[in-house]
Amino acid sequence: MNETITESPPEAVATLQLSVVVPTFNERDNVTTLFRRLETALAGLTWEVIFVDDNSPDLTWDVVRGLARQDSRVRCIRRIGRRGLSGACIEGILASSAPCAAVIDADLQHDETQLPKMLSLLDGGAADLVVGSRYIEGGSADGFNKQRAGASAIATEVAKRVLGVRIADPMSGFFMIRRDRFEELAPQLSTQGFKILLDLIATARGNLRVKEIPYSFGSRLHGESKLDSMVALDFLGLVLAKLTRDVVSLRFLLFATVGSIGLLVHFAALYALLEALGLSFPQAQAYAALCAMSSNFVLNNFLTYRDQRLKRFAIVRGLLLFYLVCSVGLLANVGVAFSVYDKQPIWWLAGAAGALMGVVWNYAMSGLFVWRKR
Repeated sequence: MNETITESPPEAVATLQLSVVVPTFNERDNVTTLFRRLETALAGLTWEVIFVDDNSPDLTWDVVRGLARQDSRVRCIRRIGRRGLSGACIEGILASSAPCAAVIDADLQHDETQLPKMLSLLDGGAADLVVGSRYIEGGSADGFNKQRAGASAIATEVAKRVLGVRIADPMSGFFMIRRDRFEELAPQLSTQGFKILLDLIATARGNLRVKEIPYSFGSRLHGESKLDSMVALDFLGLVLAKLTRDVVSLRFLLFATVGSIGLLVHFAALYALLEALGLSFPQAQAYAALCAMSSNFVLNNFLTYRDQRLKRFAIVRGLLLFYLVCSVGLLANVGVAFSVYDKQPIWWLAGAAGALMGVVWNYAMSGLFVWRKR
């Protein structure tokens, strides 16, 4: 006689309500404190926290893994060969499991107690995106020093006037968004830079319902700020990219800017070699071109590709490959210029066409061979 065995249904698992994404770099002294604060602030909710670490030298990722062994709500994504807050946020949100995802810094300057309120606004259908704002009534930016406060105010004004952004604090790094809406926009977002919220709002072009809630921006508890002078270049590049509706990428704009600086280096070196050293023009031109290519390589390695920066022996190999790429680019430049001039003998048009061909070639081949992602 066959005996029927009835299996017990699997134990019900509570539906995840919120994923909190925390980009980190050298924040080992803050991550445990942040996790404990999230435990308190999100009591009664089902949540997870995803720390996205850019391979911190202080082993932040190892501290997070220790937390994950103790609590299944903690997850760690350790990124090697990739850098940047925006890219970390994008990867974290796309790896999340809840219908809503929040971004909060690890430096404890954001007010995690506002997360339940932000979630209720999304769950209630009042918004697609909720922004923690320092610049509306009830908010404050007391944690800023004068220099950062001034830079933030200028950037906010530029974003409002140039990109038509309508919220009070587009530079905020503290926000929550419906994951389905984020996934719609993610393919158009830049992985470079620090201003992921501005990128989101500019990319959405008014198709996100946005609510702002006030919070007080606090002081950093441990560690040092990751913001430096390069942030200004990232910001300007992002603004220009959005003005062209992403036809031109942020990285290409930086590459082209470096190329413009290289042109000035070329002319300066050419003048010095001709006037000071008395070299013949062919010799001076060759050495000046070598100087310009060298300066372009250094600046691109430091600025344009700083998230993939070459180090140690890789710098020598990269420099030689860059010389080769730019030499072929010069031939392409001249070839296109001659072709255009032959059909339409306007010198500035031919020169511009050649220059554009050269910079596009150099950019494409540099990304493919010199700073290629491994």
